[in-house]
Amino acid sequence: MSGEGEEEDEGGAAALAGKVTSKDPAVGLRAVAALRRLLEELERLHVDNARAQGWTWQSIATELRVSRQSVHEKHASRRKAMGKED
Repeated sequence: MSGEGEEEDEGGAAALAGKVTSKDPAVGLRAVAALRRLLEELERLHVDNARAQGWTWQSIATELRVSRQSVHEKHASRRKAMGKED
């Protein structure tokens, strides 16, 4: 088994996307896990960018196609801990 994060070192998101179709379940599942981590990081980045530009939680939720409550619960406490949210 490879170490966590090894997939990112092997060509980035494009390489990971190619691995999700592998016939080897271990390769495919590791790629899915790595892509999930990448998506979470991208969401954090873009939520932070949106909030820095004055977007409301509702506007962010609308773009993510989730409820305002779910996006607020997911990100507000993290942002408060970082001093980015009142």
